[in-house]
Amino acid sequence: MQAARLVCSLQRTVRGQVLRFAPLRCIHQSKMVSFDSANKAGRCEGFLQGDPSQTKAGLVVLHEWWGLNDQIQEAAAEMVLEGNLMTLIPDLYRGEIASDMITAADLMTSLDWHGAMDDAVAAVKYLLSNGCSKVGITGFSMGGALSLATAAVSREISAASSFYGIPILSLADLSAITVPVQCHFGELDEIAGFSSLKDVEILRRILKAGEVPNDIFLYPVGHAFTNPNSDTYVESISQLALHRLVTFMKKHLAT
Repeated sequence: MQAARLVCSLQRTVRGQVLRFAPLRCIHQSKMVSFDSANKAGRCEGFLQGDPSQTKAGLVVLHEWWGLNDQIQEAAAEMVLEGNLMTLIPDLYRGEIASDMITAADLMTSLDWHGAMDDAVAAVKYLLSNGCSKVGITGFSMGGALSLATAAVSREISAASSFYGIPILSLADLSAITVPVQCHFGELDEIAGFSSLKDVEILRRILKAGEVPNDIFLYPVGHAFTNPNSDTYVESISQLALHRLVTFMKKHLAT
């Protein structure tokens, strides 16, 4: 029921959205990899970007309800280029990608969120076992909620960030997070139970109760403001938020 209400809210938010796919920025080293996961769905694939000879800092990036599409790969590529990071985007949908809201809603509703957290943990382990000394986690909307939930259960994550997504309380105890947290939300976001200002205030109280070090940034925009394919996208604010993310991760993933 909670997932169904969230899907309805997201559908209202992005109704009329025109998908404008930009050409994927070229990264010298990028490839699909696969790794074992505790998810009952089995092994997980992911899109890896960056030069392991140039950095020991890794970042797991969790996609929105659209899946592992060109847009999320481009967002991760920007993080690689600005922050000199290794990024890994686990394919939480096992090969399925949505290009319309109905499909996206079906995919997110049917997602095993605990299994997706297992995939995220497995992606962290992959980076740590392949040259990274420290690994952070971030995500957008659905992926943002999962990034916070995963940070609450994994002790191998060094920093966590969420863009406009908060998990339901039954998924994970966010007060149990032991690493620095950075979050980004829109003041005009009206998705109740997920990313509205009311939800942000609840998140603040939870993190404060757990003495979790955190920075929560608010912007005068709506949901999905970093996604160029969304009609709520604001380029200047997106660039600012992503720069803050990269600066945050470089600080906490430094060795």
